[in-house]
Amino acid sequence: MLTTFMIAVAVLVFLYVMLGVKIVHQGHRYTIEHFGRFVRVAQPGFNYVPPFFYRVGHKINMMEQVVDIPGQEIITKDNAMVAVDGVVFFQVMDAAKAAYEVSDLYLALMALSTTNLRTVMGSMDLDETLSKRDEINARLLAVVDHATEPWGVKITRVELKDIRPPRDIVDAMTRQMKAEREKRAAILESEGMRASEILRAEGEKQANILQAEGLREAAFREAEARERAAEAEAKATTLVSDAIAGGNAQAINYFVAQKYVEAIAGFARSPNAKTILFPVEATQLIGTLGGIGELARELTGGDGSPKQPAPQRPKTVATRGTSAPSVPGAPRIEG
Repeated sequence: MLTTFMIAVAVLVFLYVMLGVKIVHQGHRYTIEHFGRFVRVAQPGFNYVPPFFYRVGHKINMMEQVVDIPGQEIITKDNAMVAVDGVVFFQVMDAAKAAYEVSDLYLALMALSTTNLRTVMGSMDLDETLSKRDEINARLLAVVDHATEPWGVKITRVELKDIRPPRDIVDAMTRQMKAEREKRAAILESEGMRASEILRAEGEKQANILQAEGLREAAFREAEARERAAEAEAKATTLVSDAIAGGNAQAINYFVAQKYVEAIAGFARSPNAKTILFPVEATQLIGTLGGIGELARELTGGDGSPKQPAPQRPKTVATRGTSAPSVPGAPRIEG
């Protein structure tokens, strides 16, 4: 009978000890209560909690967790309705505060994130809500993290998953974007045409400048050539005048005969002129051709030395019917 009692007591002690053994997994914390009052936090590993007098109050997950912000419709500052949903990442830093400072941590975080999301996006225009997600996330993170600090919770990230404007606003934004792109294309095209016209005008200006410089240079050279020709003509005229003033009348005959020969040569080179008719007055000039050779002989003295001019003798004037001396290869001349 005593042996049975001892066995029963040993079994009861073993059960009592086993009921007090608590194994806390890594990443979790247990709050220990003594008659309903928090006394300590059980760390990961082996923990002994005497049964009946102590108990585990809350099992707190200390790892980073995520809470979905349910989709909701928000009115922006410019009275546009948008549908928004997101996620909140948080981590419990103080197990005791997370267990006893808030009744339902997940529900509180969801409600707090939803209300502050409405506040932040309601103070912005539609264009800002669509283009400034990073700013919205930063503002929402700062507000929610400050509000959850007494709960022993650290908000690590807040992300908006989707922002959905109404269909008519999306269509209007599409048309606006198309018009803006067409406007930029037209501006770029006009700028290209403007640059092309400027380059073309610059090219024409440069070409005109070069052409004007070429014409000026040509005019200068032509004037210089005329000036030199005039100087040569003046020099020749001076020499002839000096010869005439010295009593040598054959000089003027040589000058007139030279011009006459040049004119006859021009007629002779004409492809259409085979017979040339001259009036009787013109044939009188042909007699000057004989004076050319005589002038040369008088000037050179027959042996290359200058000679004093001889007295002039009457010239034979050809009358109608008189033929000029024939020149081989020249057209036939009839008076």
